[in-house]
Amino acid sequence: MTTHSPDRHVFARSAPVRLWEDGFALDPYPYYEALRAQGPVGWGELAPGVPAYVVTCRRAALDLLHDTDTFSHDPRPWESTVADDSPVLGMMRWRPNTLFADGAAHARYRTSLIDTFDRIEPHDLRARVHRAVRVLVGRFGPEGRADLVGEFTRPLMALVFNDLFGLPDSHGDRLHVALGKMMEGGAEAAEGEAEFGGYVLELIAAKTERRGEDLPSRLLDHPAGLTAEEVTWQVFLTLGAGYEPTANLVSNALSRILGNPRYYSTLTSGARPVTDAVTEVLHHETPLANYGIHYARRPVSFHGAWIRAAVPVVVSYGALALQDDPQGSRGPAVAEPQAPGRRHPRDASHLSWSAGPHACPVRQHTLLIATEAIERLTQWLPDLEPVLPRERLTWRPGPFHRSLTSLPVRFSPRSPDQPGVAS
Repeated sequence: MTTHSPDRHVFARSAPVRLWEDGFALDPYPYYEALRAQGPVGWGELAPGVPAYVVTCRRAALDLLHDTDTFSHDPRPWESTVADDSPVLGMMRWRPNTLFADGAAHARYRTSLIDTFDRIEPHDLRARVHRAVRVLVGRFGPEGRADLVGEFTRPLMALVFNDLFGLPDSHGDRLHVALGKMMEGGAEAAEGEAEFGGYVLELIAAKTERRGEDLPSRLLDHPAGLTAEEVTWQVFLTLGAGYEPTANLVSNALSRILGNPRYYSTLTSGARPVTDAVTEVLHHETPLANYGIHYARRPVSFHGAWIRAAVPVVVSYGALALQDDPQGSRGPAVAEPQAPGRRHPRDASHLSWSAGPHACPVRQHTLLIATEAIERLTQWLPDLEPVLPRERLTWRPGPFHRSLTSLPVRFSPRSPDQPGVAS
């Protein structure tokens, strides 16, 4: 059993820090500071009437992520305590997939996913990203202005992931609209969950009837012998987890890069790799800011807090950045042109991929998609300029993510077919 300090924080008299309200989307850092002021484990609220313990300390986060004896990923005991229309159920509801499984079931699901994704060659994935970027630049490049969220990062992920999962480009809008509703955890969350579920069910039905060279077909034929229902829920997880956070990773990186012309010039000139910018975003403004949800199997003392069973214990990757900032600040709002390859002295960016047995199984695929998307876009449009200063950008609501609503830019009109443009 996990035990630490004998002192126990009593949260009953403390109002929970509300991670669902509009102010959190606008500026989450005061909320993280309020949680951290309560100790390594704070008391928050994911939606009205849905409390959660929020882990804001690196050591506590690592202990939680590695302790499978004390903590489970199975939310069903918690689900029985929540209203059926709770807006966070779409992100937290139990499903038979690797995210919500423990032990042998988790190992079986995870192995099938790793084996399936390992069959994607890096050069093939790179080519899919390049094709998608070319399609999108062909749409907005001649205009000389674009919204890099609505016209680039989100439709880019729809094109890439539909390609990987065996669906045509025409299905992209349906995918990103459904996932956007579900992630925000608002009034339309249940509708988004239903729309996305229907999308995946149709996909698996089509692949069950006729296989293709795609991820669902490989899962259906994997030696682990997953049922069609189990494959459905693996795809529900991987398609959602791949699409939304990766889109946010790219848009967050672009907003920080473009906010500092000196930094941007180091990327377009090749003086520093795009991977540096992506790593800095994972440290300062990780796209999946609060997740890694666990549930104590029994009441337990954990890093000074008394954790009740059947109450979510959330890892705040966003709050961890405050702990690791050497100046105790929120981290720079825009990227700084420091020496290439420089790393934060206590770099916590790797925790954005989680840790322990549930660490992200497709980290390298995600990094490749993000870095190639940014690199290719900036090769085609090397003079991108933000229309708005970064402090005037707006963010989508929701307790789980850090996600821009839009990123308007201007640039010299270009077409992918012009001489001198990347091909």
